[in-house]
This record gives sequence, structure tokens and C-alpha cells, in this order.
Amino acid sequence: MPVLSYTIIPLLAILLGSIVAVIRPPGPRVVSAMQHLAAGVVFAAAATEIVPQVMHGAYTTATLLGGALGVMTMLGLKAFEGQFRGPAALLGAIAIDIALDGLVLGLAFVVGTKAGLLLTIALTLEVLFLGLTLTTELGETIRSKAKIIWIVGAIALLMPGGAALGLSVAELPAPIIVGFLSFGLMALLYLVAEELLAEAHTKKDTPLVTAMFFVGFLALLLIEETLG
Repeated sequence: MPVLSYTIIPLLAILLGSIVAVIRPPGPRVVSAMQHLAAGVVFAAAATEIVPQVMHGAYTTATLLGGALGVMTMLGLKAFEGQFRGPAALLGAIAIDIALDGLVLGLAFVVGTKAGLLLTIALTLEVLFLGLTLTTELGETIRSKAKIIWIVGAIALLMPGGAALGLSVAELPAPIIVGFLSFGLMALLYLVAEELLAEAHTKKDTPLVTAMFFVGFLALLLIEETLG
């Protein structure tokens, strides 16, 4: 199965999130539980697949530079989101987010097929939430449900493009690969700490909702064990 075909899974998840939000938006507690679950899955994928590759690369400078660039990129994205308001700003921010997700997914497949599969699962849950969020926000200014879904679908196509760019890294020298992996690692950790969990905690937590983070983490560990 061609690697880029795996991006169809999160791409369809974005569309599914959009369609669900158009038909029957989930309540805040369900959304919070989904965000905790996605955060746990993404964190587990980063910890088990990306971190070991970065640590064992033995390229300290590349790790530092790639990680620093990753942090600056994500902070820059946050600053961009804070400067602008309205649908256009939201579309731009989520488009960049999805393109970065695709890049990180491509980098995961550079590590190996298992890493790519695990991150596909993790990012599928994350972009499902993005589809819900974007559709809900667009629904405040756009009346046509079909137009909203079309816009979300067009943005979702940025994921395969980002993944193709990530895959091209495999042809580069080892230190540069490690630098890119460090970049992707910082992007994933930012996603967990500053987006998924931060947004989830704006809603009222319950022990069950909080537990979904650990359910997601343990579930991915079990999947990894099953894949061998």
C-alpha cells in the first residue's frame, strides 16, 4: 500500500467531523472527551516512535536546531491565530495546522511503517476534532452546509501535500533527517499541550473525561504491541 494512501484515513476523518458537525454537533462534554482521547493517542505515538529515533540519532546539533525551529514555528502559528479574528483567520490557521500534521505524518513513515501507522491513528483523531471545530465556526457565517463541507474538504487536501514533503526527507543525510524528526516531535508535543488539552480544559472536566487521555495513551501502546 503506497504510503501517501494512508493520508486518506485522516482526510476522511476531517470530512466526517465536518458532516457530523453539520448534521448534529456533539455536546461540549463529548468534544472534551474526544480531545483528551486524541491527546493521549498523539502523546503515546510521539513518545514511543519519534522520541527514540531522535535520541538514538546521536546528532545533538541537528536535534537542537530542529527542535528549536519546531517550537518557533508552533509559537508563530499561535501568534498568527491571536492577531486575526474571523473565518479567514481560522481557515488560515487550520490550513497551516493540517499541512504540518501531514508533514509530521510523512516524517513518521521515514522512521518506519509501524511509526507511520501509529501516527496515522493518532492524527486521525486529532483532525476529526479540527473538522468539527472548523465546521462549527464556519456555520456562524456561511448558511450553505454543502459549501462548508466543500471548504473543509479542500483544506483537508493539504495533508497529503504535507506528507509528500515529509517523505522526501528520507533521501536527505542522516543529521538532517534527525533535525526534521525533532521538528515534528516539538510540533506533536505542542499539539497535545497547547491545543488539544488546553482547549479541552476550557470545558468542565469530570473524572471520566479526564481518564480518556490515559485510555488513548494505553490503547496506542496496546496497538503497538499488537503490531510487534
